[in-house]
Parts: sequence; C-alpha cells; structure tokens
Amino acid sequence: MSDSTFYNQITETFHWFHQNPELSFEEYETTGRIREFLEYYNIRILDLDLKTGLAAEIQGENDGPVIALRCDIDALPVQEETELPYASAITGKMHACGHDFHTTVMLYVAKKLQEQREHLHGTVKILFQPAEESSVGALEVIKTKVLDDVDGIYGLHTDITLPVGTVGIVSGSVTAAVDRFTVRLTGKGTHAAHPQDGIDPVLTASQIVTLAQSIISRNIDPFSQGLLSITRVTAGNTWNVIPQTAELEGTVRTMGRHNRRLIEERFRTLVQHIALSQGTEAEIDWLAGPPATNNAPCFEPAAAAVAKEQGLKVKTSSPSLGGEDFAFYQEKIPGFFIRIGTGESYPNHHPKFQVDTNALKPAIDYFAALAQKTLLALKSGELIPAQEASDD
Repeated sequence: MSDSTFYNQITETFHWFHQNPELSFEEYETTGRIREFLEYYNIRILDLDLKTGLAAEIQGENDGPVIALRCDIDALPVQEETELPYASAITGKMHACGHDFHTTVMLYVAKKLQEQREHLHGTVKILFQPAEESSVGALEVIKTKVLDDVDGIYGLHTDITLPVGTVGIVSGSVTAAVDRFTVRLTGKGTHAAHPQDGIDPVLTASQIVTLAQSIISRNIDPFSQGLLSITRVTAGNTWNVIPQTAELEGTVRTMGRHNRRLIEERFRTLVQHIALSQGTEAEIDWLAGPPATNNAPCFEPAAAAVAKEQGLKVKTSSPSLGGEDFAFYQEKIPGFFIRIGTGESYPNHHPKFQVDTNALKPAIDYFAALAQKTLLALKSGELIPAQEASDD
C-alpha cells in the first residue's frame, strides 16, 4: 500500500468518527465501528463485560510480557463550529477533545502490530475506553480485570500547543487530580427591606467565594500547583426578597496527594465557620474524581528514544490542571501518558477545535514501534516497571 493510499484510508476512518460523535456511555455506533474494523483484520477482541467500548489483543509469535495501549472514544455535548467538510453530523455533539484522533490511531496501531506479529515479543492489549469525559470510564474498564496481567500502559492525547511531528514527554505529574464540590446554604428568607428579620445566605455565599481563595494563596506552598474555582452561584428569584437558600459549585485541581487532602480539609473548615458566623447552615457534597496522572520515569527513555528513531521531535510536556481518568490505570499499574502534536487550534472543548490529520500516520508509526520496543525492553530486563508516588 502506498503512503498516499494509506493516508487516505486513515483519514477516511478519522472522518467517520468525527462525523459520528457519541457521548459518554452512549458510544454504541462507535463501538460497533471499532469492532467491525478489528474483525475485518482478524484482530482478537476480548470478551469484556462493557456496555460500550472494548479491548483488542495482539499476541506476538514470540513469548514475552504484556503491555496495554489506551485510547478514549467518547465525544462532548458541544455544537461544532469548524465548517470542516467532515464536521459532526449530530446536532449538539462534537469530538472537541481529539478522541476521534486517538481512536483512529489505535485502530491502525492494532492493524500494524497484527501484521508484524513475528516481530512482537509478547502481547499488546489495546483499550478502546468509553466515557473518559465522565471521569469514570477507566474504572469500568478496570472492573473487567483486563489489566490484571499487564506490566505497563501507555496513553495518548492530542496537543494543540505542539506542531505535527512533535511528541510531548515528561515523567511525574502531567495532569491534575480533579475534585468537584457543591455547597448548599440555608438561611431564613425575608423581605429585602427588613434584613434583620432573616438570615441572608447570599451574604454567606459571597464571603465563601472570596475567602476560599485564601486557601490557595495562604495554605499551600507557592511553588506547588493547586487551583480552586467556584464556577456557579445560585440564589433567589426576584429583586426584593432575601432568599432562604443559596448554592455554590466548583472544582479543585491539584498535582499531589498532600495538597489534595489539605485543600478539602481547609475548604470544609472555612465553609462551616463562615456559615456559623452568619447563622446559616451549610451542607457540603465533595465528589472526588480521578487522581493526578503520574508518569512512571522508567518508561521515559523508551518513549523518547522511539520518537527520535521515528524522526519526531521531543518536547518536555508542560503540566496541565485539566483532568484525565488515565490516572486510574496508573494507580493499578505503571503507566506513561504521551502528548501528540496536532498543530495549532482552538482549545480542547471549544466548538472550533480541530486536529491536523497529517499527525495521524506519525502517531500510528510511533505507538506501534513503542509497543515493540517496550516489550523487548521488558523481556530483556532493560526496563523494570516501577511507579513512583507523587506528592507535594
């Protein structure tokens, strides 16, 4: 197959996924298309108890260890505004985070590894994971025990800050732990002209919004990374009534376990004491999301060496306070999350986000070669998987 024919084939596959986005845990057609592709190329599909998503397995002709490659397959509730000829055909849904790119890459990595089984020293499992945007899709995959015999795992993500032909590689924390909170405040409603007859939850909410930022500026080390954002404040429904209740919602992002614990503890204390001082009652719901991705340093040499062998440029990735449920895999087995340069674009989750399809083939070649090299390194003992805990 010529390079131009191969490029046309992979871009057509990518276009289909981009035109047919499905939200978290709704990826039925996406899963069906993945299954159809794998069956066509006689790639083994593992029998996992998943509603959407699946896993494939390529077993080499040479004995050896087991590694996994992971991509995510879900889209976002975003109305596309790119005007691309292959723009989303589904109103209000869009692949605005590159998961269509990830899926396409891993399908063709599976195809390439299947064709090169005689050179494969071990087994590669490829996870087509559902519901990354829900932050819990990885947990559903882990429940299937598909990773129980896996020695290490790689993940990928598009990166609009890197040009095509560039990979972002770094050890340690790459993306943040993600926590979400809701605060419900109950006071005593009254006429706005008679505040002395009520207890104003709006005033309490305002003080929480302001003082919560002191946790970041005064309680955590200025050289560490942490963020607290209150993103929704809801209270009242008219101009001349002090309402009975108010509600706040927001998120905390941290890179280390210490700060993650500290911020939650301080936030709970601060909210309760402000509420007490104003005579309101406070109820706090705290939803812990995925931890920080923590790249195992043992995988960095192979990841960088293969990139250079493939003629790709290697950049040190900058950490992001965005979240990534790939981190759940890294709690179970050592793993490494790699960024793939897809050219300048609007940011992830933006209606005009897009990737340069010229990045597809280099990414396919890179991950296929990385899988082969990693298996050899594990088999020879050159690479010994180890996960280092990340803390502040």
